[in-house]
Amino acid sequence: MEYREFKAKTVDEAITLASTEFGCASTELDYEVIEKGSSGFLGIGAKQAVIKAKKKESFLDDIQEYLDNLFKAMDIEAKVTIDYDEAEATMDIDVEGPDMGILIGKRGQTLDSLQYLISLFVNKKSESYIRVKLDTENYRARRKDTLENLAKNISFKVKRTRRPFTLEPMNPYERRIIHSKVAEIEGVYSNSIGEEPYRKVVISASQPHRDNNRRNDRKGGRRNGNGANRSYKQSTGFSTSFEREYKRSQTAVENTASDAGEFSKEAVETERNATLYGKIEL
Repeated sequence: MEYREFKAKTVDEAITLASTEFGCASTELDYEVIEKGSSGFLGIGAKQAVIKAKKKESFLDDIQEYLDNLFKAMDIEAKVTIDYDEAEATMDIDVEGPDMGILIGKRGQTLDSLQYLISLFVNKKSESYIRVKLDTENYRARRKDTLENLAKNISFKVKRTRRPFTLEPMNPYERRIIHSKVAEIEGVYSNSIGEEPYRKVVISASQPHRDNNRRNDRKGGRRNGNGANRSYKQSTGFSTSFEREYKRSQTAVENTASDAGEFSKEAVETERNATLYGKIEL
């Protein structure tokens, strides 16, 4: 704010005039006396008192001026409202205007970047740390609802498939929303991986997915050759009537050779290699 000049019969009257103009107490004025003024002799040669004054800039005034200059440089028409809670050390800044989509950006990235810049300026002016939140068109609340629904849906999917799911990179504020919502759902948990600004949230099941191949190996399933052999050996004989008939025929041949003593080992082998129904003479 620039200095303005005020004139009155006396300095005190000039200060009162300045206080009325700026709408503040005289203690909140920053002024400088240019001319003290004089009453002259019998009113002849009287001079008015002259001061230049401006309202002292408070902490919030500095923030307001910074924001006005910031949005003016961005060529964005914006009305700024600042809500500062000194006890809680928080500052909520709400922006209204016709082109707030530009201010928000893709998935709120522009809004997050501006919030970071404003936070740097605010805490440079403050002796203690102040948490700054920049919002427009209630975007933060709408984004929170979207993230909570996303966390709930992904958690149910992970519980069903028992396979972990990795979300897209998010800022710390959005990751906290995901972690808080996942913590409310039984059977799943979440953790963050990676480095900023590409840090992601991974949602996993409390009981991970079991590999089907390993389970089939333990049970002697069809996917494992050894398991199939074990299952085959534990069965009660051959699996088809043809194979059972073939086995009985081979046993009969060997018993006949042993009892009659007429067949040599070569004959037994020859009969064994013959077809089930014997040789056919042409």
